[in-house]
Amino acid sequence: MFSKLIQSTVRQGQSKQKFLAPFMTLSGSRQQTLATEATYEVRPYKLHKLESGPNTTVTCTRDEALKYYRQMQVIRRLESASGNLYKEKAIRGFCHLYSGQEAICVGMGAVLNPDDSIITAYRDHGWAYIMGVPIGGVLAELTGRQSGCAKGKGGSMHMYSKNFYGGNGIVGAQVPLGAGIALALKYSGKQGLCIALFGDGAANQGQIFEAYNIAKLWDLPAVFVCENNGYGMGTSVERASASTDYYTRGDYVPGIWIDGMDVLAVREALKYCQEYCYSGKGPLVLEAATYRYSGHSMSDPGTSYRTRDEIQEVRQTRDPIMLFKEKIVSSQLVTAEELKKIDQEVRKEVDENVKLAKTDKEIPVQELAADVYSNPLEENIRGTTPFDSYTHQRIAQPFNQH
Repeated sequence: MFSKLIQSTVRQGQSKQKFLAPFMTLSGSRQQTLATEATYEVRPYKLHKLESGPNTTVTCTRDEALKYYRQMQVIRRLESASGNLYKEKAIRGFCHLYSGQEAICVGMGAVLNPDDSIITAYRDHGWAYIMGVPIGGVLAELTGRQSGCAKGKGGSMHMYSKNFYGGNGIVGAQVPLGAGIALALKYSGKQGLCIALFGDGAANQGQIFEAYNIAKLWDLPAVFVCENNGYGMGTSVERASASTDYYTRGDYVPGIWIDGMDVLAVREALKYCQEYCYSGKGPLVLEAATYRYSGHSMSDPGTSYRTRDEIQEVRQTRDPIMLFKEKIVSSQLVTAEELKKIDQEVRKEVDENVKLAKTDKEIPVQELAADVYSNPLEENIRGTTPFDSYTHQRIAQPFNQH
């Protein structure tokens, strides 16, 4: 078990008492004083063309522990609700769930700076939430309603927010776009980086290696992240890739392997990437070892190419929420009662937003062609046939412009 590889020590001292009053357990029979900060050892990082890597000794405050746990639970519950809505046919088209991979977006999102940007593939619901889209904005986008983050026009694979460039439906296409965003950051003189995420199934795309090349040639502040969940659609990585060490496949681009099921390991790795990229050293390639519980998409049962026992074993030994819960409870940062309360709050919040996502209105037909362009040169936009046309409208304020 991964949890056996993780040791924790609680920092003792006056600061612990300064910020927290004793906590009364539910039984009321005793009091428990909670720590304000804990230190953990995470799994060693594997390095490619780097002499040193991220710190393996990481700290977590009580407030951070509660925040990360809540965020991961929101995403897990959000994806469970999304799956149910799809089965009810309230969600149409494609729908790819992020369940099992929550630690990656939560860990990275924890340390993003104002000029850092994200672009990812179609498994983007969790990222949209972490980048500022409220739960209702994600669910309403999935059901095609006007309160969705793209007013229901983007759907599952096309969600956007400030510094979040989607949600992209073409396999691997977001990676060269990410290099372009990194170029814009460097050209404008901003201290920021662009994280371009892709799955192991996209890792053999030629355009990814082209992006590596231009990013290194121009030393762009780009972090290319392969979320290796073990399967590209229904094909295991061993059957698809001659080399499954994805963090080394940038060749001349340095790389890092990280435990993508440990939110703190992910967070520490991105801190290292920020320091590296901000100093002008160029791009990095990360491989985050993770796992998805659902099939590739909702149309894939996910059991024809792997066994149910395999999925269950991961849930019992590597689940990112379970592992984090064990750490923060055992190190006395939080109590099990507090986490149970968070679970209840999250369930209620998601359930309420599901109701809104099912009852909200769709946008008027006239708005289908609104906000297609930031600076439209032509006002008429073709509809489904050459004889149907719409007039372009500016409704929303453009963002993510460089």
